[in-house]
Amino acid sequence: MTRITGRNFLFVPGPTNIPDRVQRAMLVAMEDHRSSKFPDLSSSVLSDLKKVFKTNEGQVFIFPSSGTGAWEAALTNTLSPGDKILASRFGQFSHLWVDMAQRLDFDVQALDVEWGEGVPVEKIEEILRVDKKHQIKGILACHNETATGVTSDIAGLRKVMDAANHPALLLVDAVSSLASIDFCMQEWRVDLAVSGSQKGLMLPAGLGILAVSPKGLEAMQSATSRRCYFDLADMISANGMGYFPYTPALPMLYGLREALDIIFEEGLDDIFSRHHYFAEGVRAAATEGWGLELCAKAPKWYSDTVSAIMVPAGINGAHVIDVAFRRYNLALGAGLSKVAGKLFRIGHLGDLNELMLMGAIAGAEMAMLDVGVDVVSGSGVAAASNYWRSNDPIPKRKVSKEEQFYEAHSTGSVQ
Repeated sequence: MTRITGRNFLFVPGPTNIPDRVQRAMLVAMEDHRSSKFPDLSSSVLSDLKKVFKTNEGQVFIFPSSGTGAWEAALTNTLSPGDKILASRFGQFSHLWVDMAQRLDFDVQALDVEWGEGVPVEKIEEILRVDKKHQIKGILACHNETATGVTSDIAGLRKVMDAANHPALLLVDAVSSLASIDFCMQEWRVDLAVSGSQKGLMLPAGLGILAVSPKGLEAMQSATSRRCYFDLADMISANGMGYFPYTPALPMLYGLREALDIIFEEGLDDIFSRHHYFAEGVRAAATEGWGLELCAKAPKWYSDTVSAIMVPAGINGAHVIDVAFRRYNLALGAGLSKVAGKLFRIGHLGDLNELMLMGAIAGAEMAMLDVGVDVVSGSGVAAASNYWRSNDPIPKRKVSKEEQFYEAHSTGSVQ
């Protein structure tokens, strides 16, 4: 007999669930991306993305790529081979950025930090104060390390850069934080901010997004790294007229337009509050309900977009993930590299609500019980429920007698 499995519960930290409105917006006929109408679409999304990055300076670029492509664009357009870069490495994605910089022939000083912590701002200040000749040309920082569920203090990083009076470019990975965790590009004076379409922007993977400050644009004039597809000069020339130097991902741009409309309808501050509220419920499920630890070593590192939950010794986290997927149709994030098999991740960003997250918590709980993790059945769901019900952001109100009367008559319960 064929089993009707229902909808897959997608709770990896990207790609995230796509709102129905966004999916419908992408169902468009192909059109000429050189037409006189096209700039209405392209110019509007490029302009409105600046509001999401919280900047009114510089320029935003969209590449048909993943966020990794935007990483490469950020590095090669503003730095030259042999330039010294300071980067902290505390998870798989901060590691991959270091690896890319090394393979592009930059001189990378990598600060290895315990996985579960974030950017070591005090250590970076020490290094910058010693760099009297300003040999360090760029500082790489991962705002939200998806592999470990850690968010770093970018405002604090800017503060120590200023304290050291250091002119290095600040390059920040905002792939899993943009439109989910507060990101203040202009206030923090981030020079290059990298993101992608498949997380807080609630789109399929396929768009690499890069925001560049005026200082970053100026750095292009002296950068000698070889580039072609990711050359911002070509983008600047074409974008100025509302076009792209090559064929853009047209349906994705229509989806992005709709996603931006959804974001502005809710409001960025409310989006950030909602993500924190959801994250606190998941953290309550993990720590209070199941009695497990997070990979993030302290509350100051907790991510509001993904929780990496450590499994007990003797349990393979990959087994939990496999059972959750095969038996309960639930997709959880895997442990990567150093934490492979040691944890599973619940992504809680983008288009979601309490009941969707309840499904993820319940499925993870059942999978853990199936593989022998000693948790109390229903404990995670109860802890999350208690948190969300006690911290409901929507004001509670009593139903009036008139509403009770209307409800009774409209349902036919009163003859």
